[in-house]
Amino acid sequence: MDLELSQEDLAFRDGLREVFLGAIPEEIRKRSALGLITRDDIVTSQRILNEHGLAVPHWPVEWGGRDWTPTQSHIYASELQRNAVPQPLAFNASMVGPIIAEFGSEEQKQKFLPATANLDIWWSQGFSEPEAGSDLAGLRTTAKRDGDHYVLNGQKTWTTLGQYGDWMFVLARTNPDAPRKQQGLSFLLLDLNTPGIERRPIKLVDGSAEVNEFFFDNVVIPAENLVGEENKGWTYAKFLLGNERNGIAQVGTGQRIFADLAAAAADLPTEDGPLSGDAEFRAAMHTAKTTLLALEATQMRVTAASENGQPSPVSSLLKMEGTQALQALTKLRMRAAGSDGMVLDTESPVRADEAAVVAAAQYLNQRKLSIFGGSNEIQRGVIAKTILGL
Repeated sequence: MDLELSQEDLAFRDGLREVFLGAIPEEIRKRSALGLITRDDIVTSQRILNEHGLAVPHWPVEWGGRDWTPTQSHIYASELQRNAVPQPLAFNASMVGPIIAEFGSEEQKQKFLPATANLDIWWSQGFSEPEAGSDLAGLRTTAKRDGDHYVLNGQKTWTTLGQYGDWMFVLARTNPDAPRKQQGLSFLLLDLNTPGIERRPIKLVDGSAEVNEFFFDNVVIPAENLVGEENKGWTYAKFLLGNERNGIAQVGTGQRIFADLAAAAADLPTEDGPLSGDAEFRAAMHTAKTTLLALEATQMRVTAASENGQPSPVSSLLKMEGTQALQALTKLRMRAAGSDGMVLDTESPVRADEAAVVAAAQYLNQRKLSIFGGSNEIQRGVIAKTILGL
C-alpha cells in the first residue's frame, strides 16, 4: 500500500479543487464550515456539482457516475470536507439513488434518478422507529397489499431533515408472518404529499430541530413504487446502510477544523499570553494532530483494501476513532471560544464570522457521531471479532 498520491492523483485532486473553490460560492462554504448551511445552500451546491458531473460520481455511468478508482473516490470525499463544500445530500446521493440504480425498475430509474441527482426531489429516510433503531429488523410499520396499491400504517422517527422531504424511502413490513423478523420487509417509495401523513419536529439538546417523526394513517402507496421484490427489503437496506456508513469518520472535516483552530489560537488571548502557548491546549492539539495523521493513513488502508475488491474490517476502527476525534475537536473549539462558547441561542441569526457563537451548538450536536451509523460499542465488537480474533 502506497500512502503517497501519484502525480495523476494529484492532478485529479487539483481539478476537483478548481470546481470546489471556483464554482461553489464562498459564502456557502463559510456557512458550511460553521454548520450554518440552509436548505437552499445544499440545493445550490448539489446542483452546481451535478452540472460539473460531481454530484453522484459513484453511481453507474449511465446515470451520472464517473467510474473512478477507490483512491479517486477517497480524494473526492476528502476534498469536499477539507474545503467545506456541502456534501451531496446523503439520502439522495448515497442511499436511495444507488438502491434505485441497482434494484429499481427501468421506469423508476427514468422517473427518479435524474431528479435525485439534481436534488429536484429531496428524499427522506423512513427506517428508524421508536422500538426499532439499532435493531432495525424489529420495525412494526406495516404495508398491506390491496390490489394495485399498499396501505401504510405506523410511525418513523429520527428522520433527519425530514421537514424538507418531498419523498421518503420507507422500509415496512409486508409479511408479518415471515419466520424471521429480517424477512417480510419491503422497500417502498412514498410521495410525502399523500393524504394520511403527519410530520412533527423533534427539538434537540442544541436547540435545533433537524430530526422529525412521521405518522402514517392508511396512507396509499401505488404498487409501482415497490423497489425490487416484495419481502426483499432487508437485502436492500443492508446495501444502503453500507453506503451510509462510508465517510462518517470525516477525516477531511477534522483536518479543516484543526487547521482553523491552530490559526485562531495564535490570536486568542489568555491571562498568560495567546492560547497557542497554553501547555494543556498545545498538548491536546498535538494529540489531535497525531490522531488525524493516523486516521488519514487508516483511511488509505481501507481504500487500498477496496481496490483489491475486499471489504476491510478496519473501516469499523476508522468510524470509531474518526468520530471520537471530531468530538474531541469540537471540545477544543469550545475551549478556544471561551465565555463566548457558552452562548446557545438558535433563535437569533449568526453571522458567518461569529464562529465562537456556534461552538456550543456544534459541540452538543456532534455527540451523536458515536451513535449513528452503527454505534461505537457495536464497532468495538466488530473489531474484537474480525481484527483481534476474540
